[in-house]
Formats: sequence, C-alpha cells, structure tokens
Amino acid sequence: MGRIFEVRKATMFARWDRMAKQFTRIGKEIAIAVKSGGPDPTTNPALRRCFQNAKSVNMPKDRVEAAIKRAQGKEMENYEEILYEGYAPHGVALLVETATDNHVRTVANVKAIFNKGGGSLGNSGSVSFQFKKMGVFKLNPAGVSADDLELELIDFGLEELGEGTGENGENILVLRSAYTDFGNLQKALEDKGIATISAELEWIPSTTVPVTDAQAEDISKLIERLEQDDDVSKVFHNMG
Repeated sequence: MGRIFEVRKATMFARWDRMAKQFTRIGKEIAIAVKSGGPDPTTNPALRRCFQNAKSVNMPKDRVEAAIKRAQGKEMENYEEILYEGYAPHGVALLVETATDNHVRTVANVKAIFNKGGGSLGNSGSVSFQFKKMGVFKLNPAGVSADDLELELIDFGLEELGEGTGENGENILVLRSAYTDFGNLQKALEDKGIATISAELEWIPSTTVPVTDAQAEDISKLIERLEQDDDVSKVFHNMG
C-alpha cells in the first residue's frame, strides 16, 4: 500500500456558498436515486450512498427527509445527468458533471463559462477517453488494517487502496473500484460494518498535464466558475 495517486479538485466549493452548494448537489442526487430506485434505502443502494454523503457534509436530517418527500411528489423536477467535456487553458482536460431540468440553459451556461475562462467546450468523447470512471470510497483509517482490508475486498472489485488526504488535511484511506464494481464494493463494506466518509463515482485521469503555479491559477478560476453554476455537480481535471 502506498500514497494513492489523487488529483485534487481545485478549489471545490471554496467560497462562502460551499455548504449550500453541497446540500443542493446531494438533494439532486437523492431525487435521482428515489426516482430510479424508490424511497426505501434498504432496497436502494444509491439512496444509501446519498445518505452517507449527506452525513459527510453535515446535511441536516430534516433536509434529507424533505428531499426524499419532494422526490416523490408529482411536481418534482425530473433531473437529467449530462456530462460536458472540454479544455481549460494550457491544455488541461475538464469533465463537468451536471444534473439539470433544462439542458438548453445548462449547455449555454457551461459554454459561456468555458469561453470566458479561455477554454473551449468540446464534443462528447473528446476528453473522456483520458479518464476512467471509478468508484471512490473514503474511510477513516483509525482502527483499520489497510493490508487486511485490501485482502478482504479484492474479490469484491477493489482495484486500488492507498492513503490520501481529506478536505481538512486529515489522513484517510482511499479505495477505488471499477465503475461496474461500485455496487459490489459498497455492499461488501456495508456487510463488514465499515462506515465510509463518502462514496462517489469519480473520473480519474489516466495521465496528468504538468502546469506552473500561474497556469494552475488560470485553470482553477475556470473550475471555480463552473462549480458555482447551480446545474454543475462536480468538475474533474487532469492538472498535475
């Protein structure tokens, strides 16, 4: 086990609205999970994942319950998940995950942000081939034997296990699986009673593009503007 290769999502939710943005994102994820798998978390693993991620950002229980109730209402918006691909300045690839009830509005906003930030919005497939979609689980390492855990989970789709750093600089364990094994690894962790800090599907770059500090600042500004858009859920990059 070593230091896991991890590209930081630059300045993600770094401004004053960080918590509100996270709550909105998870609220949309709950809506999508309930629409596709129902409101019962015991039979809906996607909803269980939403609960865990809500807990990780201290989303109040009443807001989670309200999101589930709204998702079952007739007037609830139908969110569509759309992935946009493009390039930031200095040749850095970006993947922009969105959850939107109006794709015309969203693509116009995303394109305008790319153009204003010196980047360019590309076609489907123009960037995603440089990334691999993976399940990413983050755990508190306290009381966990990483070597034993790796042996126990390898048959459930674990591909990588290593050390990482959390949002506040704390040490964490990072587990990765193929996208298709996400559910298997999630269930294995649940069956073993191992609580996760978060469980997400992320786009992991195959290679990274080295940039200077000045170039990184240009790219980070574009990423931050994208993250501030209400329809944008997550932004991934291959900036080294």
